Amino acid sequence: MTYAINEPCIGAKDASCTEVCPVDCIHPTPDEPGFAEAEQLYIDPDECIDCDACVEACPVDAITSEDQVPAEWQSYIEKNAAYFRNRS
Repeated sequence: MTYAINEPCIGAKDASCTEVCPVDCIHPTPDEPGFAEAEQLYIDPDECIDCDACVEACPVDAITSEDQVPAEWQSYIEKNAAYFRNRS
């Protein structure tokens, strides 16, 4: 089961999660193009190793495992995956 970044990240983009991710699956990072324009950060579901490090690092509690995403935020599972499908 992978993790997803949900609504509380919108506008916050704290990026603490990017610093602790051992497989660098959270983007955009503050030093990447598009960070300022991105609404939130995203987890690559194909790269995530379910280590839980990002969950503990997130100051706004925006990260949950896919099976724990609240009903009202289910669309964020697809938003995370779509970000990586659409990256060039």
